[in-house]
Formats: sequence, structure tokens, C-alpha cells
Amino acid sequence: MRTLYPEPTPHAEQRLQVDDIHSLYLEESGNPNGMPVLFVHGGPGGGCSPAHRGFFDPNKYRIILFDQRGCGRSTPHASLAANTTWHLVADMERIRIHLGIDRWLLFGGSWGSTLSLIYAQAHPERVSGLILRGIFLCRDQDLHWFYQRGANALFPDYWQEFEQPIPEAERDDMLGAYHRRLTADNEIARMSAAKAWSVWEGHCSTLDPNHQVIDHFADPHVALAMARIETHYFVNRAFLEPNQILRDAHLIQEIPTIIVQGRYDMVCPVEQAYALYRALPQAELHIVRDAGHSGFEPGTISNLVEATDHFARSRA
Repeated sequence: MRTLYPEPTPHAEQRLQVDDIHSLYLEESGNPNGMPVLFVHGGPGGGCSPAHRGFFDPNKYRIILFDQRGCGRSTPHASLAANTTWHLVADMERIRIHLGIDRWLLFGGSWGSTLSLIYAQAHPERVSGLILRGIFLCRDQDLHWFYQRGANALFPDYWQEFEQPIPEAERDDMLGAYHRRLTADNEIARMSAAKAWSVWEGHCSTLDPNHQVIDHFADPHVALAMARIETHYFVNRAFLEPNQILRDAHLIQEIPTIIVQGRYDMVCPVEQAYALYRALPQAELHIVRDAGHSGFEPGTISNLVEATDHFARSRA
């Protein structure tokens, strides 16, 4: 069983102004001459943490982390202005050019898998490989499962807490009801909705209850960005065409891909990973028998670290 590498200290941190509104936090750690890898965080709106550096051998990787628009250490916080999937794809390409990288490995989980796939389909010649976890295809059925009917049957106690801020008359469209509150002027209602939205995801993210994960999702700074940006993206169907990721899978069939998926992922059920695997003949699929959605469950960590070591060896 593999474990995370010790977290390297960043040797470069900067802010990258990507337009008149948004300034992105960007950091590099590991070996400046190593294999370039971009960590693509989840959410949207989740942000990066130092622990994310631990998936990569710091002697072999040039580890690049960034906080997407509106979250983490990027500013302005929780902003929805000029914040779409296509803005994020353009930001990633801007980062690649800014850092002088020809091709890089993309490592993304949950929404990070969505964004990595969309970027790769837009710029396949710039992607040396994909390591994807907790696949999120962002189809209507995937959003309906987690925010309307599906996961609620497995977590009725947590779902009751999720429903609490929403009047019964509005509960036939939970996503829309939350979006209205999270974009309204009532700050108290906005923060209450943000915490309930984010904690619902935290409760469902691990196979075994993990209070550290729940506390992270409940943090007001994290919750506000996560809830506002997620609902903004999801009411707009992630600014994608229906079934776009699977429809355009042929564009990335030459890119080496490893998919790691928890068997008991209740946020992004394994069906999504299997559908992507069937669309990518070159991909490897590793289903972790004792894991949920989080990237930090032991079996998932082990598979992800084995995947990054595999790509590092392939470069040698």
C-alpha cells in the first residue's frame, strides 16, 4: 500500500493576473527540471492545499498547483463574474505558456477530472497524460443524482440537513433553490445556504465518516466559494453541451490515461468512470473496492501514487 510523499515546500509562488477581474494563486514545488504536472482541483470552487503536493515524487516532478477563479487564494473570493469552464481552460493554457511548458501531465479529481478532460479535448497536443479520479461527467443525470434524487436515498439523515434551508415548496428543484439564495443579497441566508450545501458534499465524500473532511467543507471561506461557484456552474450545466465529454472522447484517445475510482463513490458513482473507460480504449481503470469519493482514502491514495510513479518511470 503506497502512501503520500512528504509535502515539498514551494520554491516559487506568484499571482497571475488573467484578466481585469481575476488574479490566480500559482505555486511550483519539487524538481524544476522534473516532469511537469498540473494539479487540477475539484469543486468547482474547492481550491488547493499543501497535501495535494504529496501525490508526486518531488525528485521527479515539477509540481504545479493553482487555485481556480474565485476560490482558495485566488481573488476576488467567490466571484462569479467571468467565471466559466472556458475561462478556466484558457487560464490553464495561459499558465502553461507563462511557465514555458510544452506538454504536461494533468492530475484531476471530481470536478478536476471534468476540467482536465475538457482542457485535454481542447488542447490534446499539450497533454502528455491524464490521471483522473472520481470521474464527474457533469451530465444532467449526474447532477440530478447528487442534488435531487439518488444520493438522498443513501444518506437520508444528511439529506434532511441539506433540505433544511429550502422551503418545502421549492424542494422539487434543489439546485435552483440553492442558487437563488447563494446569489441573493441576504448575507445571513447566503452563508447558511453555503454551509449546508458544502457540508452535504463533505458528509458523502468518504466511505467511513471523516470529521476532518466535514470540518474542511464547513469552513466558511471554503463553503462560500464552493457553494456559490458550484451552483453557478451547475445551473448552467458547466457551460458544456449535453454529454460533451463522452461525445468528444475520440479527441483524446491517443493520450495515456489512468482512471482511479472508488467503488462506493456516492458523489460521482462508478458508472461515470466506467462510461469514460469504455469511451477511451487506451485507458486503465482501477476501481478501489473500499473507497468513496475522496482522494485521501488509503486505497485511492495508493492507486494515485502508483499512477504518478508510473508516468515518472515512463519519462526516464
